[in-house]
Amino acid sequence: MLQNNIKAPVFKLTDIFQRTIDLNEYSDKKIFIGFFRHAGCPFCNLRVHTLTKVYEELKAQGMEMIFFFESPERVLLRSTFHKEVSPIPLISDPEKVWYDAYGLESSGYKSAVSHLSSFVQTAFKAAKTGVPMHMMSGGESIKTMPAEFLVDRGLIIKKVHYAESLTDRLDISIVKEFARTELVES
Repeated sequence: MLQNNIKAPVFKLTDIFQRTIDLNEYSDKKIFIGFFRHAGCPFCNLRVHTLTKVYEELKAQGMEMIFFFESPERVLLRSTFHKEVSPIPLISDPEKVWYDAYGLESSGYKSAVSHLSSFVQTAFKAAKTGVPMHMMSGGESIKTMPAEFLVDRGLIIKKVHYAESLTDRLDISIVKEFARTELVES
């Protein structure tokens, strides 16, 4: 697992929109990097929905976002929802090379507890919101646990958040505060 105050693992990848995403080109910005599960995960798609709603506000403050999904590009491109994430880069990483580089956890136990305790409510909210919800369709893993990183100028990770459950994410107020000011480590 990664720690605060270290340099983020640098990547140069092509997103699903065929754009080259070179993390070094973001070194003068603040960045939210989100690692999500599969394209049909209602927990992750609700989070993406929330983040895309604040994207313009955060961008106006000099913050960028980059999203990773473990689903193959072809699966993500079948989804109107995921295609509409642009202009936010959405990177497909089915081999989980970058999931591993960023220290993401695989936990069947945490995933199962999340599904048992909050899937019905999450599925209802996803249906109401209109975000995709479907079974895995491209070799994804039910065990993948999400993670979010707030990266400061110079590509220094200032906030690491490895999810303890599928609903455990950085509070959006923390993300907004990071975009507005210097994040004080807590």
